[in-house]
Amino acid sequence: MNMSDKKTPASKVLDRVLVLEMVRVTEAAAIAASELIGRGDEKAADHAAVEAMRKAFDELYIDGTVVIGEGERDEAPMLFIGEKVGGAPDRGPKIDIALDPLEGTTITAKAGPNALAVLAAAEEGGLLNAPDVYMDKLAVGPGYPEGVIDLDKTPTENIKSIAAAKGVDPHEIIVCVLDRPRHADLIEELREIGCGIQLIPDGDVAGVIAVTDETTTIDVYMGSGGAPEGVLAAAALRCVGGQMQGRLLFRNDDERARARKWGIEDLNKIYTLGELAKGDCIFAATGVTSGSLLDGVKRLKGGKMTTESVVMRASSGTVRWIKGEHRH
Repeated sequence: MNMSDKKTPASKVLDRVLVLEMVRVTEAAAIAASELIGRGDEKAADHAAVEAMRKAFDELYIDGTVVIGEGERDEAPMLFIGEKVGGAPDRGPKIDIALDPLEGTTITAKAGPNALAVLAAAEEGGLLNAPDVYMDKLAVGPGYPEGVIDLDKTPTENIKSIAAAKGVDPHEIIVCVLDRPRHADLIEELREIGCGIQLIPDGDVAGVIAVTDETTTIDVYMGSGGAPEGVLAAAALRCVGGQMQGRLLFRNDDERARARKWGIEDLNKIYTLGELAKGDCIFAATGVTSGSLLDGVKRLKGGKMTTESVVMRASSGTVRWIKGEHRH
């Protein structure tokens, strides 16, 4: 059995009630952002989601700290890194929170697929304090032998390793990649192998999680995206099984200095799944726009709205799909 498939000991801090309460927070953000789907205003959509998520946290009996959020204090008015959230400061369970109130701001503005409101929670110290830089990511779903992927190897070597473990030819492997100019060489190399490539316009949290769902037919996620999103995706994989590696990418000295500020000394380190997210974790997401993972918010007659969410917990391996009806 793959090490990442083993159950994590249940945490007394993350109780069962809190698992479902986290969905209320992502639902609030998704509903707020949905008012701006297709309106062409990324900032307004993001602001609505942030404000709603921040307000929803106040209803939870937790002493929470944002470890991955909307940026540093001088960049974000709320849900900034280090901000305390929750309705029970110094009284409730101490929890680290990684969040993205609107993962896919451009998607939402253009009414594209796979926009999500996302968060992950763990005991103190359970989530990597990743700076807001790029991260090279490599992820597969559960069922593979440990070490089947390695960021130090070429894409071709990783594809051959995955194909061998799956018992298929390399050209039968399907790879999910963000559709970005920076991935031109990666895409060209994968095309030469003959892989199928699922290009996504945005939303790489959903892209990474897709490797855990057989119905997507996606075998592996490759390429670079935001480091904060990498930690969120890792928390989901901790809950359902899989393997992931990440390596921070720095474009300039300012980004390197930011990483050192958060205690990262080895700038070339390859982080394993257990280093990105460890211990008991909760992952929750609500669809803003419909996509491969979740249906989006639907606004119906009479002020009725429907949402679809997923919430996972590492200690139990439980995945709950939740459909909600809301009236305003």
